[in-house]
Amino acid sequence: MNTIKNQFSIKDLENLTGIKAHTIRIWEKRYNLLQPKRTDTNIRYYDLASFQKLLNVSYLNQNGYKISKIAEIDEKEIPNLVRQIAAEGNLESHTINAFKLAMLNFDQMLFYNTYDAALKEKSFDDVFYDVFIPLLTEIGLLWQTDTITPAHEHFITVLIRQKILINTENIKPKVTNDSTKTFVLYLPEDEIHELGIMFVNYQLIKKGYQSIFLGFSVPKDSLLDLQKYYKDITYVSYFTVKPEKDNINDYLNDFHNKLLDNGTNSKLWILGHLLNSMDLDNLPQGVTPFKKIGDLVDKL
Repeated sequence: MNTIKNQFSIKDLENLTGIKAHTIRIWEKRYNLLQPKRTDTNIRYYDLASFQKLLNVSYLNQNGYKISKIAEIDEKEIPNLVRQIAAEGNLESHTINAFKLAMLNFDQMLFYNTYDAALKEKSFDDVFYDVFIPLLTEIGLLWQTDTITPAHEHFITVLIRQKILINTENIKPKVTNDSTKTFVLYLPEDEIHELGIMFVNYQLIKKGYQSIFLGFSVPKDSLLDLQKYYKDITYVSYFTVKPEKDNINDYLNDFHNKLLDNGTNSKLWILGHLLNSMDLDNLPQGVTPFKKIGDLVDKL
């Protein structure tokens, strides 16, 4: 059990739930909603049960329950009430909270059960857009603030990766490829965050396009090999942490010179967090940015 994170600072709770530390303290003092513990050196902390309760309290509060009213509810009944509200249609935040708990406890069965429950209400596409994308955004912030470790991030992303692969495999026999366009999906060198581009690959195959998935950390020169076999190539890449912000313009200009400006009909479509730091109005010819995966899918 020593791998489970079971002690949280108030800053951890703020990062995990989105509730300000000041508000948590008010809820503690005025309504006795949480009872922090103390270490042997007299440092305040919250246990896993407190974190789970705060997630549920936050969920009820977001769904119209006043804190004074929540404080009057029997503690054992709060999870039941949360499940009841989630079952009535407000599923997303409840599901995200359950996935957070699964991540923190390295609890695969909770992940699988939560995922299966979500699929009863939504398609896989909607689960990815409405649950996994917001969850992954939150996980990135939690990792940056040291609230979770890389082990937590890897645990949850591996499980999500499995679901994308399963759904991609399931649609292959059902799709007829009638398009002459070829999509080549890759990540730049030293870029390893592939879930977004894996979902794009799933969408391309689902829509009947030829999609060649090369995966992470692919040098630009290696992409030249594809042009020996295909003429109408749209490269698709996802910039999460690479290229470095200061090197993005050089990367795109070099990509244009090597792979786009050579008489072919090749193009480059880019997505990812790093687009927020780019001048999207002054990109090399043939490079198209997309702020969201849904925008790219709509263009297909």
